[in-house]
Amino acid sequence: MTPCRRAPPLAARLAVLLPLALAALPARLAAQTWDSPLVDSIVARAITRREAMLADTALRDFTARAHGFLFFLGQMGEGLAEPPRLIKADQLELRVYWKAPDLSRQVIIGWRDRKTLPTDIEYHNDHLGIALNNFPDRIRIGQGDEVRDIPHPLAPNGPAIYRYALQDSLTIQLPGRALRVYEVLVQPRDFHAPRMVGSMLLDADDGDLVRMSFEFTRSAYRDPELEDITVSIENSLQEGRFWLPWRQEISIRRRATWLDFPVRGIIQGHWEIGDYHINQGISDSVFYVPGPPIIPAPLAQRAQYRWPDSLGAAIQGVAVAPGMRDLAAIRARVEAVAMGHAINGLKQTQLFGAAVSDFAHYDRVEGLALGTGLTLRGGNDANVLRLNAGAATATTLFTGGLDLEARRGTWTWRVDARRAVRDLGDVPVISGVMNSLSAQETGADFGDYYLATGGTAGGTLDLGGRATLGASLGWERIGSLATHARWARGTFGPNPSVGGGQWTLARVTLSSPSPSFTMVPGFSGRVDLEGGAGSSAYLRAFSDASWHVPVGHAWLVARASAGAGTRDLPAHRAFVLGGRGTLLGEGFRAYAGRVSLWGSLEARLPVPIPELSLGSFAGTGPTLTLIPFAAAGWVGEPTPLLLGGPSRGVRPVVGLGVAWFHDLVRLDAGWGLATHRLGWAVDVTREFWSIL
Repeated sequence: MTPCRRAPPLAARLAVLLPLALAALPARLAAQTWDSPLVDSIVARAITRREAMLADTALRDFTARAHGFLFFLGQMGEGLAEPPRLIKADQLELRVYWKAPDLSRQVIIGWRDRKTLPTDIEYHNDHLGIALNNFPDRIRIGQGDEVRDIPHPLAPNGPAIYRYALQDSLTIQLPGRALRVYEVLVQPRDFHAPRMVGSMLLDADDGDLVRMSFEFTRSAYRDPELEDITVSIENSLQEGRFWLPWRQEISIRRRATWLDFPVRGIIQGHWEIGDYHINQGISDSVFYVPGPPIIPAPLAQRAQYRWPDSLGAAIQGVAVAPGMRDLAAIRARVEAVAMGHAINGLKQTQLFGAAVSDFAHYDRVEGLALGTGLTLRGGNDANVLRLNAGAATATTLFTGGLDLEARRGTWTWRVDARRAVRDLGDVPVISGVMNSLSAQETGADFGDYYLATGGTAGGTLDLGGRATLGASLGWERIGSLATHARWARGTFGPNPSVGGGQWTLARVTLSSPSPSFTMVPGFSGRVDLEGGAGSSAYLRAFSDASWHVPVGHAWLVARASAGAGTRDLPAHRAFVLGGRGTLLGEGFRAYAGRVSLWGSLEARLPVPIPELSLGSFAGTGPTLTLIPFAAAGWVGEPTPLLLGGPSRGVRPVVGLGVAWFHDLVRLDAGWGLATHRLGWAVDVTREFWSIL
């Protein structure tokens, strides 16, 4: 048996044309005319058509194949802007049976899974299959544990519960037929009631539902950890008459209830349905069997299912599918339809911390530093105010700040003011938790610190999900910090002086995140342009990028960065290289200057090893990843920073890394070809540094 991969001809045409047509619609919704006579007649025809389809004796039954994925993902980091990380993936193949008026059975005939991080997650039964009949008149998700009995906008009582607005119409030319569809917006009459919010594409001639995308109001969420649920269902025309399921997407996002922390759990489903056989005469015995509506076939039958490729290859194929990328656009559009009303389950007041180290960390200038924060949200999380404060125990240093963020369509506006201890360098070289342990217990503090006081105002434009463009203006005063703390058995070395001064700043940043939640061939990177006027006038540019390239069962990962600054570049904006995080085997930040180049190339080679069981929570992983690497860097043009100078040539290093426990823990050893010295580093994987 092979999974259904080929969409019906009409569905394939819709797959290309509908997203293009929707993209051409205004991103920002203009003032709508709700409940106009025209839209009321369109919706009334759609409701009548929906009832007629359910009672249509011409469609007596059908069977189909559904091919789907369930992903459990973890998203983390400031602003939750980076793509999430894959934790668990399930691939399923279903045989779908339906019989008028509302009998259904879905049998899982193929099922395989893979864990990339330890987890014991279990899915609700309805997550394991597709929604039929475009959901019933009362919508349930998560078997009613997530949302329960939400009125459908095309149920007979829909017009009494929802308001409708005609957004636009478009015509799609299909073989032998021009399909004209209306986009109808849907919002509840009472946003405090458990309802859905979204949009529908309706066939202008017959009123059939072509596509429906929606979320829910805050009171609809029964689980207090639910942030939001986003659903998209698309239908295709079968035998020129029956609109039946073709593609479905769902995203269920969860956050902590008491703490605003940049970690989010996501269940994401992707389904494609095809291979329809209509009116074949299905026996009632298929439906009247014990168990839930979606059941697995016997294990022996599932074991005989033959997948056409590996699970890893299948995951890579679907990870960049258009539907997976559409969910963010759907969320933005639903937010616009809600017109400022609450449509997520996040608490309006929570404790706040951007990383574990915000609550407690240890370094040589502050000693043990403690902090906390508070988040205050507006009605729909489009407006967020975050406050934070911290205090050092080794000195009378207090830090803190405020951050006001407002989202308006594809723009996110931000104003912040803060007094903060910052580290030199453009990229982190160690996780915060690991640095605290290293500093306290071994006296090795991998940070060089200065005090920054000031504020900025600016905005970020989402350029379609694959890039963002940000710009800001601000003012900043810089001061040096001295070493005040001691480690467990001795004293720290001095913290380098950066001098002092104040600057008016302008920054522009263009960034492109990783293309997927799993490793796929692709590029990510950013470019920062900065100008300052004040104690000195300077310009500064920095860029970094990474590439992932598959080679058989292994991956090549290339990373590179480049920076350049003008003659009066201040010391705290110098480019630094050396040691942990850049050139392992060289002295830590042994080189500093106004110009820098750096690059690395590593191969990630999975090696099978015995897995140690952790019970239902998973195990240590069936592979160990060997990571041979090479890196080289160069720094030129001196700066006032009393830390290091130009590198006097290219500094090459080679080494070997080992990643274990689902690649969560990594040990690296590097040999400096110029210094003839060995350096080593151990840490959790870099993807988790932002929250540690």
